Amino acid sequence: MEHVLDNPAWNALISTNSTLADGFGAIRYFDKAVSPFVGMEVNNEENFRKLYEAVPHEGPFLFMSVTETEIPSFWSAKGFVVGWQMVYEGSADLEKNFNSLTLLNELHVPQMLELTKLTNPGPFNERTINFGNYYGVLVNDTLAAMAGQRLQPFDYTEISAVCTHPDHLGNGYATQLLTHQIQLITQVGKTPFLHVRNDNQRAIDVYQRLGFTIRKPAYFYVLVKDKL
Repeated sequence: MEHVLDNPAWNALISTNSTLADGFGAIRYFDKAVSPFVGMEVNNEENFRKLYEAVPHEGPFLFMSVTETEIPSFWSAKGFVVGWQMVYEGSADLEKNFNSLTLLNELHVPQMLELTKLTNPGPFNERTINFGNYYGVLVNDTLAAMAGQRLQPFDYTEISAVCTHPDHLGNGYATQLLTHQIQLITQVGKTPFLHVRNDNQRAIDVYQRLGFTIRKPAYFYVLVKDKL
């Protein structure tokens, strides 16, 4: 039986994140203002075709798999990123003071978009905050660092958009935000996981020190519609 995290986007779209999902049958997708992720129950040509016909815009879309996937010719791959999927196996009992963190809301979205554009932690759009639990460090009312949650497939929750403004590196903000997210997720009985580029060794080292272990490779395809 396939593990939930072998197809995290699909499993998120049919479970915890279903309120943000569109689609039917064996295909699901998010509104493009929320996330470019798409999901299929089975990654085959028939479902790629159904997805093509269902989504109401041209893209870009983000398709992720733990195995390399042949993309049908009616989709055009505009980007390809290889990463790692990492799962938290550390302690659920974390002692830390999180008083300096701020729960972010719609008023912070312009700064969140600016920070993610600068640091490129992954796709972040106008309504990505709807996934929930985005926290940040504000310095003089300016967003210096942030982290939040994204895909939530059944008993797992993905930590995402972990980023720090270059002017504020070295202050331990990322570690504090990550530790806080781990605590939020484990307190409700779920297991944290995340994705990271396989060439980002600095981030991988941080995640491993916090208790994350590499589970499987993660292959990300940036897709737009071609001629069907």
